[in-house]
Amino acid sequence: MTTIPYSSSPAPRTPPYFFNTDHRQRCLEQLRSKTDPLEKYIYLSGLKERDSNLFYEVLLGNMLEIIPILYTPTVGDACSQYSHIWRRPEGLYVGIQNRGRIRDVLRTWSGGVNSRIAVVTDGSRILGLGDLGANGLPISIGKLDLYIAGAGVSPATTVPICLDLGTNTQKFLDDPLYIGARRKRPGVEEMDLFMKEFMEAMKEVFPSLLVQFEDFSTDNAFRYLDMFRSQYRCFNDDIQGTGAVILSGFINAAKLSSAASGRPLTDHRILFFGAGSAGIGVAKQLTSFFKLLGMSEDEARSRIYTVDSKGLITADRKDLQEHKKYFARTDYQGPPLKNLIDIIGYVKPTALLGLSTIQNAFTEEVVRLMASVNTRPIIFPLSNPVSVCELGYTDAVQWTNGSVIFASGSPYKPVEHAQKVYEPGQGNNMYIFPGIGLGTILSKARHVTDSMIEQASIALSETLTEEERSADLVYPRLARIREISALIALAVIRAAQKDGVDENSSFRKMSDAALLDYVKTKQWQPHSTRPYENGNINGSTPRL
Repeated sequence: MTTIPYSSSPAPRTPPYFFNTDHRQRCLEQLRSKTDPLEKYIYLSGLKERDSNLFYEVLLGNMLEIIPILYTPTVGDACSQYSHIWRRPEGLYVGIQNRGRIRDVLRTWSGGVNSRIAVVTDGSRILGLGDLGANGLPISIGKLDLYIAGAGVSPATTVPICLDLGTNTQKFLDDPLYIGARRKRPGVEEMDLFMKEFMEAMKEVFPSLLVQFEDFSTDNAFRYLDMFRSQYRCFNDDIQGTGAVILSGFINAAKLSSAASGRPLTDHRILFFGAGSAGIGVAKQLTSFFKLLGMSEDEARSRIYTVDSKGLITADRKDLQEHKKYFARTDYQGPPLKNLIDIIGYVKPTALLGLSTIQNAFTEEVVRLMASVNTRPIIFPLSNPVSVCELGYTDAVQWTNGSVIFASGSPYKPVEHAQKVYEPGQGNNMYIFPGIGLGTILSKARHVTDSMIEQASIALSETLTEEERSADLVYPRLARIREISALIALAVIRAAQKDGVDENSSFRKMSDAALLDYVKTKQWQPHSTRPYENGNINGSTPRL
């Protein structure tokens, strides 16, 4: 082994033979020595602050281990405790008190005009944990880490933002360590004025920026997506990203189910348990499945049933929320159906999707009923973190005797049943949003169109390898995420071109193969901390 003498070390306080060791492995050992997931999160946050390049090297080399710490399920605990574990500034807070000077606040961010993507939350509906107010910033930070790891977006071009608009959660208002505004959330008029100024300021200060909205309350998630999607380069991951990744998994699940039953794909009926922004967003995206089979929009909508806390959603219900009306049934005339067992008995769905954030809502009776009416039932309990998931994978396999086609929102381990190992799918948004973001940034799309989202979903469904298909997987293995994101980015760029919203016209002349190669060259990599050359580390790849 070639050794580096003390005199060549870049700093006198560095141990003399430090560069003959692998500091990445040292960091991993330190991480693994901690047994509490929140402590692991805090350690990684500190590592990123001390040496961001090393942090991303460790992350990229150990994604399957570290992603559940940086994002779901651990990020939920980090958000809940953020006022108490806060150590240093990590993102940008834009407060309700900043109205009239939001531009000045945004200009404090060092990235300036080179910024390419922001994840923006107002903390009002963090995962299944409710209104966490200013504690929601780790959601934006974690999501951007996934853009970096999954798509190769440069860290220097990212902007994590939390809109500090108050909170309606009393325990935070009473907490002496709470780091946010101690007030209730604004009404619709005040909120609209703030959001309009915010988005105008974002466009002015960061002219090349893509904005991803994250974890807004249900009504506001739809409201601001509809308000801004045709004016600015933006999308909502809870509505569009979740919908796209589930559409992709459902395409593959439906093929497996139909192959087992012999029924045509057009026979599928989908029951949604949970009708918030994510539930309705996914349901709308899944109409694409039926429309791709040649159905009209009305025919596609008729294949989808939605359930909320009051039961099957029907059009004759009083005070029905606006976002629930699209799928409200007009063909049911009987007494209200409130029990999930009764609803399944009426609908006889081929697929049951959960976005309710109600832990164990899919009971043994529910799961066995689904298995009794389907050769291979499709059951996707998508709420996360695990503490609010509708069904665990072990129970799903056992109660269906292994026939279930399963995907969850949170990660589960493989299960052995009847001397066979079953591998779960995870409907993780990380499969889709990094590629959507990368394709949007590279194409310089003015808007994120429905077609761009749909084509991203279809591209994801086609990325399975032969080995993955033979294992009856509905999603590819996450270890291939950069390859997957590049393919999705290619599909997004082509969709942007077809919709005429791309401003990077040079891509139009490139073949798919050439464009895919180009996309891969734009994926940022941390510079390697080994090997060292005369005590110096190699440079990183160019940023987007």
